[in-house]
Amino acid sequence: MNIAWTAIALGFLGSFHCVGMCGPIALALPLNQNSLLSKVTGVLLYNFGRMFTYVLFGGLFGLVGQSFVIAGYQQALSITLGVALLIMVLLPNQIIARFKITSSIYSFIGKIKQQLGSLFKKKSYSSLFFIGTLNGLLPCGLVYLGIAGAIATGSSLQGGLFMALFGLGTFPAMIVLSFLGNTISINFRRKIRKAVPAFVVVMALLLILRGMNLGIPYVSPQMSATKAVCDKCCHK
Repeated sequence: MNIAWTAIALGFLGSFHCVGMCGPIALALPLNQNSLLSKVTGVLLYNFGRMFTYVLFGGLFGLVGQSFVIAGYQQALSITLGVALLIMVLLPNQIIARFKITSSIYSFIGKIKQQLGSLFKKKSYSSLFFIGTLNGLLPCGLVYLGIAGAIATGSSLQGGLFMALFGLGTFPAMIVLSFLGNTISINFRRKIRKAVPAFVVVMALLLILRGMNLGIPYVSPQMSATKAVCDKCCHK
């Protein structure tokens, strides 16, 4: 599948997870309820704030993936990421039990929430944008999945683009949530969250297929050319 459509589809399908996880924040945004135009602008700024953070993550982790591509390990990287995602779905409790959240991480999350609390007291366009950027920093399995895709692109530029399109894919559900969120029941949001593992499995399989170098256009393209270029550069 083309990288652009993969990112958008991942964002769109995964955005239903956002309805369950980020619903409270989206519903509590300090929007100007007296003007439809101001409300729409505020909602868009909040979502663009999230996208801004996602793009930064994409560029940073795409650079990590780029180092693997230069070393000629793009196939191995893609397969490893896919297998890791499958393991996280199949053995989530066992994996989580091995990693303890340190006090520094708790402190970091606490500071973000504190800043969010301060921003929610203000009704300005800038505060809505920064609420979005901070929201993008909060722990989220869907964002981690997007980051895995950014790493697999093997490029800082493509990683940033992947996460931008990923963020864009979440826009429809998040915008609807901001306007009609009160009509969506908590039980429905919980059911949506349970569907997230299916999205992770699909993404994992796509990454594994991509790394298998089967010569299937978009799904598993040949990577030998990329490796040959890297090898040529290394021997100059």
